[in-house]
Amino acid sequence: MKAVGRVLIRGGRIVDPESGRDEVGDLLIDGERMAPVGGVSPSDDSLDVIDATGLVVTPGLVDMHVHLREPGDEEEETIYSGARAAVAGGVTSVASYPNTEPAIDNEGAAAFAVLQGQRAGFANVFPVGAVTLGREGRELAEMAGLARAGAVAFSDSDRSIRSAEIMRRGLLYAKMFDRPVLAHCEDEDLRRNGVMNYGKVALRLGLAGIPDVSEDIVVARDIGLAAITRGRLHVGQMSTRGSVALLRRAKQDKLDVTGEVTPHHFSLTDQACADFDPNYKVIPPLRRQRDIDALLEGLKEGVIDAIASGHAPHTDEEKAVEFDYAPFGAVGMETLFPASYTVLVERHGFPLIQVIEKLTINPARILGLAADRGGLADGKFADVSVFDVANEFVVDASRFVSKSRNTCFEGWSMKGRAVHVFVGGRHVVREGKLTG
Repeated sequence: MKAVGRVLIRGGRIVDPESGRDEVGDLLIDGERMAPVGGVSPSDDSLDVIDATGLVVTPGLVDMHVHLREPGDEEEETIYSGARAAVAGGVTSVASYPNTEPAIDNEGAAAFAVLQGQRAGFANVFPVGAVTLGREGRELAEMAGLARAGAVAFSDSDRSIRSAEIMRRGLLYAKMFDRPVLAHCEDEDLRRNGVMNYGKVALRLGLAGIPDVSEDIVVARDIGLAAITRGRLHVGQMSTRGSVALLRRAKQDKLDVTGEVTPHHFSLTDQACADFDPNYKVIPPLRRQRDIDALLEGLKEGVIDAIASGHAPHTDEEKAVEFDYAPFGAVGMETLFPASYTVLVERHGFPLIQVIEKLTINPARILGLAADRGGLADGKFADVSVFDVANEFVVDASRFVSKSRNTCFEGWSMKGRAVHVFVGGRHVVREGKLTG
């Protein structure tokens, strides 16, 4: 990986939602920070000049929903392999969820995640601390220690906190440290043994279904708790039209509530499960077209603030079983931008700057990182991604940098491959290849 120096990115389409900039121009990286371009000559021998003509230059993406599996399930992913997979997709910062073994529920565990991220030397890794000890939903974790060690938010990851009282306390304590609670909203009693969306497709396939109301009920409860605590609530991986309606109302009521959606949830319906391919077994499940329509409307209106990958790696062996027995989850960091660009911009006509906003500055603000990341202003860390949106490529999971291959987008034609990526001024991807 090339050492930090001075780099001029010349002639690209610069899209920086924080400043509202969307124009062809130049960017200067000076060491680990962004710097003013004025007075810099492209013929300066000290510069590494990159010709970005025809390419899109954005702030490095901030993926606020990632599972890196270390410690405990390193055969699926490690912090090192996950950080490499992130930058391969143009993601320069990730929020790493605490569903590890043991859980990230104390200061030492969070410090370990930070240290491993620094050792990896690719994407910035920011741990998310557990709300409750062991993610068991019974008593609060060491939230002060977690925040002190660098946790940017709190979550019990893929477990919904069943006790409303524990969730209320979690919101209150997180508020003390100005951190959001990233909620997994699902009534586990209603989910029971469900493996896909409850509806006609599940009935036809003979598979147990998960009703959309299992999500809506908990979203409504948690918004109510956010109202009485004035805490910061973030609804993770929204999948239903009911959730969108509830989040819209919460914003109208001026509550500090935000939400996210993944590309597979706004791109695919439950019909994708018709061939019993376990790679489409995700949680929350792929829903119906009416839900996709509501998610797209929520994104366009600004009701849904962020797009995240929900990166949940599993080995081939884990997924190569009957649909009923396969684990939930799909990888997504390497397809986060291409899927978002292809589906939202190319297919549905979203303005590119609006999509980039939900991949950069919005998640950076939610996680408290916006002072230094999520934008291209002078003085910010030089986290920069350069994408090719003109040429199509076919998603081939066998070429993923991630240790796992369980994607929902195998064989899709997409645009938006990452060509150059900088993290703190370090050139970690050059001409589409990792540099270290």
